[in-house]
Parts: sequence; structure tokens; C-alpha cells
Amino acid sequence: MLAPTLAADRLSHLGEFLLELNKAAADAILPLFRADHGLVDKGGAKGFDPVTEADRGAEAAIRRLIAEHFPEHGVIGEEYGEDRPEAEFVWVLDPVDGTRAFISGLPLWCVLIGLRHQGRPVLGSIAQPFLDEIYVGHAGGSRLISGGASTPLKVRPCPRLTEAVIATTDPEGCFDGAELGAWTQVRAAARLARLGCDAYAYAMVAMGKMDLVIEAGLKAWDVESAIPLIEGAGGLVTDWRGQPVGPNGGQIAIAGDRACLDEALVALRRSAK
Repeated sequence: MLAPTLAADRLSHLGEFLLELNKAAADAILPLFRADHGLVDKGGAKGFDPVTEADRGAEAAIRRLIAEHFPEHGVIGEEYGEDRPEAEFVWVLDPVDGTRAFISGLPLWCVLIGLRHQGRPVLGSIAQPFLDEIYVGHAGGSRLISGGASTPLKVRPCPRLTEAVIATTDPEGCFDGAELGAWTQVRAAARLARLGCDAYAYAMVAMGKMDLVIEAGLKAWDVESAIPLIEGAGGLVTDWRGQPVGPNGGQIAIAGDRACLDEALVALRRSAK
């Protein structure tokens, strides 16, 4: 349900602006994909943590447009931090989610743009510009914009985990010992598991191609854009206790069917933080 002070016509206007932000990001990123992208390792002793000119350039482009059109809005971004995070409207940005895929030439990276209103995620998009795909959604519904066409999105029924197609990014790299055990138990029950898709897997849940995504250690910018998109397509986004996701990310489960999610939560709750 929309926050009562956010009128549908205002949300529609912000939705059109969201598409402008995606275009600006794509214009900054695509010339660098499978090209000289200026890779830098910002991880240091903590391990490999890549960032490229595409990450920085796309977020800078998005921030410029927000400042030009909505200077009163706040921004939280992976590359350039927080600016007025307590504002009524706050944009939450991950300019290139899946930088490892990006530098490997794999079209599984995404541009994540979410919008909070009074602290609640109300609008979000997951875009793959190389494939000309923008998955966008809010409480009124979700859609795929591609090739000039707009197609409604709807999750698919999957009442049993044994029938589910599930995903996570990197079990060994993203889960601690207890979390890895929970993932292994869920994976053993599921029909099929896919790895390394990052946020593109979220879009596939909204599209009705996957059923469940399990992640841990996420930041707000990794997941907030997915919440309105998944919910608008009829799905759910919770933490590993089955509760609403907080403003700082954490352990996340994204599902198309409540029954399938409930089965997975039996294992996930044991490792919930």
C-alpha cells in the first residue's frame, strides 16, 4: 500500500523520472562494458573489491539529475555515500550491482535505483542496459520495459520448495559458516539452483522465471530497489526471520510464493541475525 501522503499521480511522475535516471546511467556505463573500464581494487587487505569508472560515472550522472530536478531529495549511494538521508524522498543507488560480472564481460550486472518515501521503499527499478531491459515496479504493479514495449510482470506459483528454482550470488564468499549451512539445506531441497546472478535473479523472480533468492550481508542499495518491484509483481521480500527488511539490508529472502518462502525459512531462521 502506498504511503497515504504519496498520491498516485506524483508516484507516476517519479516513475517517469526513474526512467530518465536509468537512461543517464546506461549512457555512462555502456561505452565501458567489455572495454577499458578503469578497474580499481578498493578492498585492500580485506580482499578483492572491484570498482570501475562505470560505477562512479553512473552514480555521478544519476546524482546530477536528482540535484537538478529534485534538489530537496536525499541520496544514498554505494560510491558517494549519503546526502540528506532523512529527507522525505531518498534515492538509494547501486550504479553497477555485479561489478565482478561487469569486469568479466558477463551481462548479469544491473543498475539498481530505489526510492524511499518517509522511510519506506515505494518505487524501484532493476535495469540491464546491455540487454535493453528495465524492470520497474511499485505497489500498483510492476512491468518490464524493453524494445519500446511495456509488459506486466507477475511472479509464478510455486507452493513447494522441491519445485523451486533458487539462486544466490556466491555461497562461499557471501555466507558465514552457519549461513552456508542454511543455504546448503535449502539448496538440497530445491529443484535447481543458479549462482552468480546478483540482482538479475531478483528480476527473474518478478518475471516468474525463478522462485527464490537468498542473500546475506547486503547493504540498503543492494536490495531496496527490489522491494517495490517484487511486491508489485505479487511477491515477497523479507529477512531470514520472515520479517520486513530494515533500512540497512542484511540477510534477505526474495520469493514469488509465500508457501515456498515459508519452507525455506525453516532452515534460514536458524542462522538469522
